[in-house]
Amino acid sequence: MTTTTPGAGSPGTGGATAREIAGAEAYSAHNYHPLPVVIASAEGAWVTDVEGRRYVDMLAGYSALNFGHGNPRLIAAAKAQLERVTLTSRAFHHDRFADFCRALAELCGKDAVLPMNTGAEAVETAVKTARKWGYQVKGVSDGKARIVVAAGNFHGRTTTVISFSTDPEARAGFGPYTPGFDIVPYGDLAAMEAVIGDDTVAVLIEPIQGEAGVLVPPPGYLAGVRRLTAERGVLFIADEIQSGLGRTGRTFACDHEDVVPDVYVLGKALGGGVVPVSAVVASRDVLGVFRPGEHGSTFGGNPLACAVGLEVVAMLRTGEYQRRAAELGEHLHGGLAAMAAEGLLTAVRGRGLWAGIDVDPERFTGRALTEALLARGVLAKDTHGSTIRLAPPLTISKEDLDWSLERLREALR
Repeated sequence: MTTTTPGAGSPGTGGATAREIAGAEAYSAHNYHPLPVVIASAEGAWVTDVEGRRYVDMLAGYSALNFGHGNPRLIAAAKAQLERVTLTSRAFHHDRFADFCRALAELCGKDAVLPMNTGAEAVETAVKTARKWGYQVKGVSDGKARIVVAAGNFHGRTTTVISFSTDPEARAGFGPYTPGFDIVPYGDLAAMEAVIGDDTVAVLIEPIQGEAGVLVPPPGYLAGVRRLTAERGVLFIADEIQSGLGRTGRTFACDHEDVVPDVYVLGKALGGGVVPVSAVVASRDVLGVFRPGEHGSTFGGNPLACAVGLEVVAMLRTGEYQRRAAELGEHLHGGLAAMAAEGLLTAVRGRGLWAGIDVDPERFTGRALTEALLARGVLAKDTHGSTIRLAPPLTISKEDLDWSLERLREALR
């Protein structure tokens, strides 16, 4: 583990920490409320702050760091590419693009890839894809396309995406909102079936809702969405930005019900925690609706991103990380279930190395618990009041996972 006491001292009280936080407060927009820790270096599942204190990272960049901080294979791939060429823009071809697109398409069982940068960009791309497909292929009248989404969703924070959010904090003050979306309760197939009409072009859902608190849908839900969308002639778009690429113990969360959506939306771990990389992956008859000039990105599919993304796909092909997530996830959920049985937690949810835990709001706010964990050397993130999300790197050791669970138990007592 480490000879340095993890989390030793009071986070946020050191001079260097205070200076860094004061500088951030003075010169940045206040669109985040970080915990009072300033990270200076990281390796594997551990980070070190500017005071020399060490912490286990139980958030992993919301799954962007599935392979850990500074993974040697990914850093080597990035360094090699940095010495060759980093950006050409899609105005020209480069020699990493075809390999990356081919590898990612094969991983997904599809035959076309549209690379972007961030997850929100990929979701926006999927929305545009579905609308264009609806007009060109399904025959929906221009401007009438509708997309069904689930309440409690989190797909990003762009103007279009927040237009179909049910989170007042994400929406308030940012209207007017983009029309064309129908919201149904998550996990409710009957409600989804009732709202799908002739102008519906797609259903866009998270196979597991991350920001909402790692909500796992009822058994058979994903298979039901697949069946319903196929019967009604609409696209099934799975936002696997957080749930995909090994996090749940399978390559994709949809794999747990043997479901293959029409469109995968990927991001976060696709960039290995090194660079932002996202993509929409689908069949040629879906992504083939785009023509030159209709969609793009200066940095989307750049050589550096492709080199890192290609290595990520190669690592996932071994199955090692999926197996680790499944095995360690069983251990994680066993430990959390024991705490729930003791009355320390009010609910535990999740799959693989991904958990949402609820605490009694009369004892803790989520923020207070994350601060208590921070003081004990564990980094985690709260959401929606009294819920904490846990998503350590898939490379974490069982010993470090156990150590973190014991710190959680201490904080809850």
